[in-house]
Amino acid sequence: MMTLRLFSGTFESVPASTAWYLSDIAEAKGKQDLFTRQSPQRLRLLREHALIESAVSSNRIEGVEVDQSRVGTIVFGEPLLRDRDEEEVQGYRRALDLIHEQGVKLSISEETILTLQRLARGEIWDAGKYKEKDSDIIENYPDGRSRVRFKTVPAVAAPDYLRELIELYDVAVKDRKIPHVVLTAAFNLDFLCIHPFRDGNGRVSRLLLLLQSYHLGLEVGRYISPERLIEQNKERYYETLEQSSHGWHEGKHDPWPYINYILFIIKTAYREFENRLGRIKTPRGAKTEMIQTAVNGFTGEFTMTQLERACPGVSREMIRRVLRQLQQSGRVECLGRGPGAPWRKKGTASKKG
Repeated sequence: MMTLRLFSGTFESVPASTAWYLSDIAEAKGKQDLFTRQSPQRLRLLREHALIESAVSSNRIEGVEVDQSRVGTIVFGEPLLRDRDEEEVQGYRRALDLIHEQGVKLSISEETILTLQRLARGEIWDAGKYKEKDSDIIENYPDGRSRVRFKTVPAVAAPDYLRELIELYDVAVKDRKIPHVVLTAAFNLDFLCIHPFRDGNGRVSRLLLLLQSYHLGLEVGRYISPERLIEQNKERYYETLEQSSHGWHEGKHDPWPYINYILFIIKTAYREFENRLGRIKTPRGAKTEMIQTAVNGFTGEFTMTQLERACPGVSREMIRRVLRQLQQSGRVECLGRGPGAPWRKKGTASKKG
């Protein structure tokens, strides 16, 4: 709540870079109704893709992985789950269902946040409960070294910090002095710095981002997965979070790198929504479209594994078939042999280490 404390006392204007994002998002929101009046069948396909991508990507950011061949069953079915990872992916899907179904009727409250955490953690023993022990955000290096990336709020103080954050948010929403989308990003930053739970804080922050976007009338998260976009830009996510959390406890931090990152994610989601809705095929060609969109999203080399991750629920054989078609049409090229060989779009420079 240090960011909202800071804004409540000194907020005057936004940086120029933020203003550009706000302008682009406002323009995209203005065209939202036009796109959502398109074919219901096309929108249904986008919703199904987004649900799978959100449940898988948000968990994968936290190191929770499931068998790609079971993704569709876990997300849309009621299977006998094999392990904790599958329980958490299915739990996240249930949290998404709650948000998508209730939308603006679901308030930003302590009860809502605890409920989302309980669902996203798959009903584990401390799901829906505040952390009982202090926990810092630790970064581990491949050589075995580690460092404290951020010292979070002590466990004893976390509930009060979260309650104050919610109160400051409610006041700021009513005051209307701060652009609401900036307020949403600032709330997200403060929530992550408070770190009120033993586990699942990142996932709850992304669920809250989706819910608060609904409150703003920004419904793009129903059709394009913000979680997938965050995963695809994960390095920038951690980088801006670290930049903006430095000095947070003293209220001397710079929140704008992280706020701009969140606005970038929302803007990117709208741009992809417009592009995909314009190109999306009938159900018969939906998976092909999904693969082609994923290929277009890579800026450098990519592997079959990375492409599988970007297309949850699509078989490896289907991905291979589409890659062969793209290769034959001269749009992509393979740079080696075997399943681990890198690929790239034609005309993309190869990066050498």
